[in-house]
Amino acid sequence: MQLFRSRAAGLYGVLGAVGAIVCAALSAAGPAYAATPTVLYASPSGSGSTCSLSAPCSLDGAKSKVAGLAPGMAADIDVNLRGGTYRLSQAFALGASDSGRNGFKVVYAAYPGEKPVLSGAAKISGFSLFDSGKNIYRTAVPAGTQSRQLFVDGVRAQRARGPLNPSGFTLSGSSFTTSDSSYTSFTNASSVEVVYNKDWKQMRCPLASITAPSSGGSSLNVDPACFASNNTSVPNRGFPFNGAGLPKLSGITYVENAYQMLDAPGEFYLDSSAGFLYYKPRSGEDLSTADVELPTTETLLNVSGTPGHLTPVNDTDPAITYTGSWSSSGGRNFGDLYNDVHTTTTNGDSVSYTFTGTGIDVLSETNSDEGGIDVYIDGAKVQSVSASASSRLAQQVVASVSGLTKGQHTIKLVKTGGTYMLLDGFTVVPDAITPAHDITFQGLTFAYTTWTLPSTAGYIDNQAAVLWDPANNNAPVRIPAAVQVHRGSEITFTGDEITHTGGTGIDLADGTQDSTITGSYIHDTSGGGVSVGEVDDYYLTDTGRMTTGDTVSQNWISDVGRDYSDAVGIWAGYTRNLTISHNDIGHTPYSGMSLGWGWGYASPCSMQSAQGLTTCQHGTIYAGANQILNNHVHDVMNILHDGGPIYTNGGQGNGDGSTTSVLANNLVEVTHNTNNRLYQDEGSSYWNTYNNVTRTGGGKWIGMWTPTIHDINIHDNYSDTSSYTNNGTNITFNQATIVSGGAWPPAAQSIIAAAGPSTPNPVTEGLTGRINDDHSAITYTGSWTESSDRGYGDYVDDVHATGSNGDTASLTFTGTGVSILGEKNSDQGQVEVFLDGTSKGLADTNATTRQTQAVIYSTSGLPLGSHTIQFVKRSGTWATLDGFDVTSTYNDTTSKITYNGGSWRYYANRGFGDYQDDAHAATANGDSVTVTFTGTGISLVTETNSDEGTIAVSLDGNSQGTVNASSASRQAQKTVYTVSGLPLGRHTLTLTKTGGSYLVIDRFDVR
Repeated sequence: MQLFRSRAAGLYGVLGAVGAIVCAALSAAGPAYAATPTVLYASPSGSGSTCSLSAPCSLDGAKSKVAGLAPGMAADIDVNLRGGTYRLSQAFALGASDSGRNGFKVVYAAYPGEKPVLSGAAKISGFSLFDSGKNIYRTAVPAGTQSRQLFVDGVRAQRARGPLNPSGFTLSGSSFTTSDSSYTSFTNASSVEVVYNKDWKQMRCPLASITAPSSGGSSLNVDPACFASNNTSVPNRGFPFNGAGLPKLSGITYVENAYQMLDAPGEFYLDSSAGFLYYKPRSGEDLSTADVELPTTETLLNVSGTPGHLTPVNDTDPAITYTGSWSSSGGRNFGDLYNDVHTTTTNGDSVSYTFTGTGIDVLSETNSDEGGIDVYIDGAKVQSVSASASSRLAQQVVASVSGLTKGQHTIKLVKTGGTYMLLDGFTVVPDAITPAHDITFQGLTFAYTTWTLPSTAGYIDNQAAVLWDPANNNAPVRIPAAVQVHRGSEITFTGDEITHTGGTGIDLADGTQDSTITGSYIHDTSGGGVSVGEVDDYYLTDTGRMTTGDTVSQNWISDVGRDYSDAVGIWAGYTRNLTISHNDIGHTPYSGMSLGWGWGYASPCSMQSAQGLTTCQHGTIYAGANQILNNHVHDVMNILHDGGPIYTNGGQGNGDGSTTSVLANNLVEVTHNTNNRLYQDEGSSYWNTYNNVTRTGGGKWIGMWTPTIHDINIHDNYSDTSSYTNNGTNITFNQATIVSGGAWPPAAQSIIAAAGPSTPNPVTEGLTGRINDDHSAITYTGSWTESSDRGYGDYVDDVHATGSNGDTASLTFTGTGVSILGEKNSDQGQVEVFLDGTSKGLADTNATTRQTQAVIYSTSGLPLGSHTIQFVKRSGTWATLDGFDVTSTYNDTTSKITYNGGSWRYYANRGFGDYQDDAHAATANGDSVTVTFTGTGISLVTETNSDEGTIAVSLDGNSQGTVNASSASRQAQKTVYTVSGLPLGRHTLTLTKTGGSYLVIDRFDVR
């Protein structure tokens, strides 16, 4: 088999993918750079630290090898992960010692054409029928196994759950009572949870017991501590932590996690104490062959520098020693840490605190009646500072000491002037600031995690998946992430997939700087998609500890908050110079994006007073110069209320212009349960908001409801509604250009076209497969509306509809076939279809009964290239569009394809007419290739030649016989195998080499 044209045979005809990469690196390096990348190899079955292509090591072996090589780095170190599943019982941990050196990076990347999956799940098998009447299956798992998630063939299962919004419950004390006595039959009552979705919060608590009242029925008795935190003692720490505290757990949205509620296909129940997993299969699922994954690990990757998370010590800490006439003052409502301080009026009075670390911040108040303070470390005076200021500011860093030798030190503060000296707290820096840095993760998949804390502590919500920790004085905490970075710098994630998580997808936390998440696909998460920054480091003045310079760009983020409905697609707390750009965020239960924290804390007291607040909790925050640009945010707010597609909170910048934040060139559409599409909430300030397009759905196009929102410049926006709210202060407001009938002016069309990622979805490979009706690539003209949660079986449970003849919907795509999906019903009529400008006639969508996801028109066999399909209403009351099916083309390099066996090699630039001029080839019988896809059919389009032979075909685990790729001469892009008419869903095709010299894979076409 001639792998390349003769011009390259002397070099590329011999080398495989790795050789080509090394040669390319040498060529690009030039004579001034003699060093070459060090390439290591890891595989799921690797052991030791050999790390060669022929003998790959484990992940820990690769890490050990990197640590040995890093000090002398003269080029990048590339760790290529071979395909397969790396099952992790604990996070793969990297620290500062595992970082790049000398300006070079350590790169953990997928081996070309292969799909490595870092998984936190145990593969489960051995199911047998347990209850034939209910079709419930059971298998044994180790007793004590804890998990809140289950996935079957890559599809999330639902914990056994009762009906939504069950009627008949009354809250009595900390119990929900009902006349329904069936609940008393529930086993393992302490594992049962009640969940309540209300406004912007989800509240969730385990039960203490289920009892039968003397009057009959059932009493669901909520765990007392959890009930207190979610009802009778809801945390309300005020600015800068939250704005209200309410609502409270006063009703039930659903009851979850009892075997007796295992009544719907796709539900599961884990009896941890007894060691049994129960599952009720969906139609078509065969548990003898299905891939059943039970996550047991919380975090898969943990990149951590020092010092990690920093939490202030309050002035009431018993380790603090006060000398002199100090007094404690609580309930001042000035914004103090935990609403209390210690004060003295006597010069010479002192306060001391012994700590272990390398530095410390002193938190105090600045005001006109404050004065001088001398600062001593270990008995030596190191600073003289002043807390005097023209007006009161809470929680100010009045003194900071750093660079100490790590160990035990004592700080002493002595009053030297002013009327008062005040102490609010200390923040200890335990270790030198040493970030993990210069590490890249490329083309990797992180999948299958769980988070078990809610099983015992419940879910004590504040907002946007920021929670309270009652066990730690109601300190704010966040849902842990599958991929976690603490105190990182120059950490890069590119082309990765994060999916099937029990918590958040990825988190850049604790002062992570200059790090990026780009070109990645983050979906199917129990918590949020991406998190950046913290909520409790607002007071920082040390830029080295701030979250700054990070980028979240060109990502596809969808279906977040699958368990915790308050989670959002992208969340950011206190950040500087954060860029959130060109992301596609869709299908969320709450806001699409939430940036900022602190409510009105940074707003002046005059504005807080104008809001009606009786006290002024006022301090400073370091956030500013953030950018939200060119994002497409759609189909949000599907469950909760009082949020929006793009939501901002708290202050930005200091008003000098250099730290103004920008919200521009975004497309937001298809909004539900929202009061504002662009929601600049309490305390939002110093924003430049312009060139945004808002369309389709509820809510005002922009909202600023209260005077603590201030100094925002709003101009040159576009909307299909003129409704807005502007109750802010110093707002420069220009009404949006109001557009009707989809007649967007050229400037708005440019914004729409540029919104979202400019590169294809790394998993779905671009505008192919099932295109939902809310995709920004679809152009609607006329009076279209959007309807979701109809419950009729629509794709993604939403449709677009119009009642006006002549209204159109158009899609331009690249592919070989397309189908229009809509609804057929008695109120539907005729639609006309145009393909590439030519009418294909009328299609009748009238039917006696409702048919959803109905194929209105379909064509195939088009020349591979760009085409435009248009859907035009001609008659009937309604025309309904649910989406388009575009024939997908998966190149041989897509991450959805897995190559199994040692003989596979990747070949580029062969010049034989391959799709995208590349192919994979195997030479060993028994080597195989597997592709997973969602659709109704698939074709293998590849090369046939005299040196190719038979291929065994397996579809969804069932043999389909063999096909033959042999032909008298070489022919590129020939269909060797095809199947159609499969049920819409996830399928797996495996091809195994059984004859000939080569098996060549060029592309798959998926319908």
